[in-house]
Amino acid sequence: MTHRKLGYEFKDPSLLETALTHSSYANEFSCPSNERLEFLGDALLGCVVSVLLYEKHPSYTEGDLSKVRSRVVSGANFAKYAEMLGLGEQIRLGKGEERTGGRERESNNANAFEALIGALYLDAGYEKTFEVVSRLFRDAIEEDDFPCDSKTQLQEVSQSVLGKTPEYRVLSEEGPPHERTFTVEVRIPSSLTGTGKGRSKRQAEQSAARDALGKLGY
Repeated sequence: MTHRKLGYEFKDPSLLETALTHSSYANEFSCPSNERLEFLGDALLGCVVSVLLYEKHPSYTEGDLSKVRSRVVSGANFAKYAEMLGLGEQIRLGKGEERTGGRERESNNANAFEALIGALYLDAGYEKTFEVVSRLFRDAIEEDDFPCDSKTQLQEVSQSVLGKTPEYRVLSEEGPPHERTFTVEVRIPSSLTGTGKGRSKRQAEQSAARDALGKLGY
């Protein structure tokens, strides 16, 4: 089985199938989920990205490298690559998860991307995995063109400064299914709110987080 956008043909197609199997589907059909592959892929991505950053920034301190890596190795960034690879359309979801918008959920897409990298490692080994991850991430690292994960930044700021955790809720969904626009509000209890719009809940939540960060002066 070939994952066309990844540019790799799996020798063991069941690995790719498992990488794209959400736990909700696995529970319904009694088959393996992608959770173990997700664990493996997360570790591999952290390793490869660390090497790429180490080579790219010889003058950076350990603290500098850790700060940049936390932005690259993030759920928001992984979800971006999942979208680029079309994983959201391919994930096998249970009926309930499908019905509640699981295909748009950032965590599901990010987890599928991690699982895909784990499956690639088991099927092809470390050298091929390093080659593929380097190809996917190198341009972004060279150009420092990875997204700032506003949700993560807002959570860090709100917990350290205000001692509270941001809460997100969807205010509205507009438009036909193929052109849906979401409006999301983020609220830091007793402090402030931020709102944002996007073509997916993930994008709207990031936009709302950026709005809240701006109000906090970040």
